[in-house]
Amino acid sequence: MTDSPSALGIDIGGTSVKVVALRGDALLWSARRRYRMPGRTELTLAVQSAINGREGRFNSVGLCVPGLLDEQKERVELSVNVPGLVGVPLAEMIAQAVGGAPARLRITNDSIASGYDIYASRKLTGRLLVLALGTGVGAAVLDEGVPLTVDNESPGHIGQFDVSVEGAPLIGPDGGAGSLEGYIGAEALRQNYGADPASKLQPDHPPIKALARAVRICHAIYRPHHVVLAGGLGIRLGHLLPELKLLIETHLTSIARPGWTLAAGDSDFHAARGAARMAEK
Repeated sequence: MTDSPSALGIDIGGTSVKVVALRGDALLWSARRRYRMPGRTELTLAVQSAINGREGRFNSVGLCVPGLLDEQKERVELSVNVPGLVGVPLAEMIAQAVGGAPARLRITNDSIASGYDIYASRKLTGRLLVLALGTGVGAAVLDEGVPLTVDNESPGHIGQFDVSVEGAPLIGPDGGAGSLEGYIGAEALRQNYGADPASKLQPDHPPIKALARAVRICHAIYRPHHVVLAGGLGIRLGHLLPELKLLIETHLTSIARPGWTLAAGDSDFHAARGAARMAEK
């Protein structure tokens, strides 16, 4: 197809797949398809449906997946939120979904992809910490757009930080006490706040206290210049940013960088866009 977009970005999430097509920095189209506990077949069909007749040999495809990738980045070894993705040969699945193997395929996780898009689109400098708050909790740290990795493609498993809130103890989905994901993951919020939890959360609620504590820990470890909340929940917490920043800054460690900023993402497609951008590198 002579008019095929130069890059396709695919973001496999816990409840939906998001797909974008980019030519350079120009967004050509975007689409989303929802599912529930999908396996390989359902994921393939969801991507095909999102592309919606635009199949072709895209110059490059970026794919971001939830969970731990193997060393060769060919399969997901562990995915709490999309267990049907574990063991699936990712390159084969994408080739089937888009109508042929792309010339370039870049596989990463949703947090790094979101961070890459935010860093590039907002023309940031310095160190960026992105917290991807959605079905689960992920994180990325980028220095001048380059990811910092500690384990696999992660700067550390921040969703499993013990951020226990006094009076609201819990065991997280990974079995760990006081995990951030146990407080602010989608399932926990659904159980405690019902539909549209972002509009119901207040600064004194345990999920926000837990989030503030997690960011305080991250300041001690990573010393970011910028902190951005992304993911389906993160981009909808903009109304709480002033109160959240106050919680974080109250007796914050003195090694935190002066003048650090706190912001929220502005698109459900950050990860898909970032994956497409990364595939073109």
